[in-house]
Amino acid sequence: MLSLCPDLKMNRYLRLLPIGFLLAFASAAFAQPGQPAYLITGTDGTPVANHRVAAELARDIERLPGIVIAGNPKGDVTLVEFYDLNCPYCRRAASDLDAMLKTDKDLRLVLVPFPVLGVPSILASRVELAVRKIATPQQFYEFHHKLYAGRGVIDGNRALAAAKDMNLDTSKLISLANEDDITETMKAHVRLGNALKLMATPAYVIKDVAILGHPGRAPLERATASVRKCGRVVC
Repeated sequence: MLSLCPDLKMNRYLRLLPIGFLLAFASAAFAQPGQPAYLITGTDGTPVANHRVAAELARDIERLPGIVIAGNPKGDVTLVEFYDLNCPYCRRAASDLDAMLKTDKDLRLVLVPFPVLGVPSILASRVELAVRKIATPQQFYEFHHKLYAGRGVIDGNRALAAAKDMNLDTSKLISLANEDDITETMKAHVRLGNALKLMATPAYVIKDVAILGHPGRAPLERATASVRKCGRVVC
């Protein structure tokens, strides 16, 4: 298996680690949020944490570097997912979101890599962001799902192996993954996630609401249907 260690400057990853952990610690400040913006329940009927987000912060998502738009780029409803490649709930969410895209041709899905769960996530995310630079959105989406197809920890080596399976230039990816702008992209994602008070992965932003954790496919479909009907996550 390919190794990132001889080629990538590990100190750059280490400089990012405190940011990820800072988000985790900063999120503790929001451990007891106020009343949720809406009564949203998961597939098991339990309430799902959610809160309103400032309109300018929601708009800032579209200006983030390194995001990928899946589904219909001109869709009438935008659903944003902040995810960590090593979050088990994000793996489950990827399957549900894919099913939604296949049945809802007007859904616009914005993917925001959000590596906050440690070194393997950061390494894998650097490769994922490098893939974005040389691949089409559809290829990125295929790569994204290929990473989730196996079991175990997703790290840089595994991300490179998945890229190799897709016949992507791994030498170029290693070079790109080590560039400073990848570092800045990851910092920007974490800073905005922190500002949005996203204390769980996956986290979604739809209209002016952040949904923390994966509520399941049906609740997300209800939210998108409500946005179409009345312009709110819950009518």
